[in-house]
This record gives sequence, C-alpha cells and structure tokens, in this order.
Amino acid sequence: MNGTKSYLSKTVEELKPSGIRRFFDLAAGMEGVISLGVGEPDFITPWSVREAAILSLEQGYTSYTANAGLLELREEIAGYMEKSFGVSYSPRSEITVTVGASQALDIALRAILDPGDEVIVIEPSFVSYVPLVSLAGGMPVQVQTLKENGFKILPEQLENVITDRTKAIILCSPNNPTGTMLSGSELEAVAQIAERYDLLVLSDEIYAELAYDGEYTSFAAISGMKKRTILISGFSKGFAMTGWRLGFVCAPEAISQAMLKIHQYAMMCAPTMAQFAALEALKTGRSDVEDMKKSYRRRRNYFVQSLNELGLTCHVPGGAFYAFPSIKSTGLSSEEFAEKLLLEEKVAVVPGNIFGESGEGHVRCSYATSMELLQEAIKRISHFLKRNQKA
Repeated sequence: MNGTKSYLSKTVEELKPSGIRRFFDLAAGMEGVISLGVGEPDFITPWSVREAAILSLEQGYTSYTANAGLLELREEIAGYMEKSFGVSYSPRSEITVTVGASQALDIALRAILDPGDEVIVIEPSFVSYVPLVSLAGGMPVQVQTLKENGFKILPEQLENVITDRTKAIILCSPNNPTGTMLSGSELEAVAQIAERYDLLVLSDEIYAELAYDGEYTSFAAISGMKKRTILISGFSKGFAMTGWRLGFVCAPEAISQAMLKIHQYAMMCAPTMAQFAALEALKTGRSDVEDMKKSYRRRRNYFVQSLNELGLTCHVPGGAFYAFPSIKSTGLSSEEFAEKLLLEEKVAVVPGNIFGESGEGHVRCSYATSMELLQEAIKRISHFLKRNQKA
C-alpha cells in the first residue's frame, strides 16, 4: 500500500483510542503500583461457577449453542429479571446472550440507528458509548451533568437537546464513572420524556447488583417503559466474571430479533463454557454477590470519607464501585493529576476528562481493591496533596 489512497474507514480513523489504556500502559512497567483504575472486581469468580465451566468441558459441551444462547440460560435470566427487578421477558424471543454487555450495546445501536440518527449520551459516561454510536452511523449528542447535582441528569437538560432526529437515550444507573444511581422518581422523569418524544432508552444495568442505598429500580420496570427499553446487563461486575465475557440484552421482540440477526452474522454465539458458568451463577451465586456487595459498601464508606477529609470533595456514590472526587483544589488538570500521582506516589487513577468534558477536574478511583490497599492509597494521596495542594 504505497499509494496515497487510504484504506481505512473515516469513522474509524477519527476515533480516539481509549484514554484509559494510556494510564494502564504507564502503570504496567512500574513496580509497587496501587491500581485504582481498573473497572473490575478484585474478587475471583466463585468456585461453584468455575467448577460448572470445568464440568461442561469435561462433559464435552464444546459446540456452538443456539445463536441467542442456551435456552436454559435464557430461561434462568428471565426468571432472574422477574424475581429481582419485576420485569418479565420471553426467553425465546426477547433475550439474547452476548459476548459481554459491550457487544450487547453494539448490536443494540446497530439494530436501531440509521445514518444521522441522534443518540443522547449523558456525561460523564463510559468511554465506549460515544464511539459505538458513531460506529453505528449515529450522531452522539453529549449532555453534561454537574457535580452540584450529584451528576444526575435533569429533565430539562434532556428536553433542551431533543430534535426530530433524536432516536434514543443511553442511560447508565448506577453510573460508570461517577457511581451515581437514579431513584425511581428520577427514572420516571426520564420515562415521561421518552414517552412524550417517542424515544427508545438503552438502559445499561450492568451494575444493578451493586446498588448500596435503597432499592434498585430497573428502567424497564417503570410503567409503560418495557416497550421502549433495550435493557443491557451481564455477569462481569456483580458476579465477578469480567474475563468470561458474558452479557445479555432484553428488548421487545421486534428489536430483539433485529439484534439477533446482527449477532448471528458477527458473533454466532457466546462461548459455550461461559454460558454454563453463567447458568450456575444465576442458580447459586446470589449469596456470593451479597457478600461482595457488603465488602464494596464498607470500602466505599471508608474511601469516600477519607477523600473528603483530604479535601478532594466527593459525593457518595449510590452504586457500582467508583468514587469520582474533584481534584480542582490542586490546580492540576485531570490528566496532570493522574500522571503526577502515578509517577510520584505510584497510585493509578483515571482522569475524569476521558469520560467527557464534564469529567474534567475529577478522577475516577475504583475501590474494588482490598481495604489494606485502599488505606495505603489514601496515605500516598495525602503525601501527594501536601506537595501539590494549592494554598
């Protein structure tokens, strides 16, 4: 390819690499780093779940499954959604098992978007939302939330950006990176807007199991919203199964079958042994989830209180396992703070601006690590602030 012709898609050429990876790469070659950057549980997948995967291999279950996933797993997912969140789905026509929640989001966007359709992305947001909208031919419309509102979206903010090209809203509660969780009444306010303007809502509920304060409300469970909701979830966060790459998506039949067509051509099916593992997780893993959740809550309480005592003001996250403190008191940008903290004190955090413009002046810290390491991280951050805090 010595000519001047470019063989790359313009959309892909314009995509920026994940900003999270740069800080992981910086930390990778350093010894003694405490990582508060990785968005995954520090728990190992429960033994009963691992054993189920091993048993499936020993019994020779190594072939493809149905494109939508093992029917028994889809039936178990349907029962889990009904019992845990009060929303009913048909396992045969409204549930697809995917390669992680990320693939679920990808095929959902590709199934509903035509070129130029607009999708509202509420920031700070997970790093893949905007790129996946673009890759599906859509136009991401980013709406910034404010620390003063606990990073919660206000109804008027949504209404101000809706046009005749708006197709959907991406909603994530509890949120990555802020940990913000919307209450039932706050979700109902979004539902009213979706109804008024005839919009779909892609509800990323991957952190649903990790809600600490009050009862979790699934967006699809709100009256009249199941028909408008593409519910995305999986096993990575709540069940400590990140490396298994197993998610699922629930949606009204017409949308679900459209997603399944894309899934058939792009992926065929999710890994068989991972599906057997997920089946066991749903059948027997609830006590493990509760134990992990209790541990995360203790860590959250300690870590957020400690950050506030250090002068890095931080709201109390209602779910997930992230704190999103303000670092504006240092006078450093998010990237400057993260890089200096890593190089000077060997603590890895993620710059907030990676998650959108409204994340600038903050950093994302994952407290999915041991209490001992969190305590040591706070000591190191304290030392760092003594040298870098503005007078």
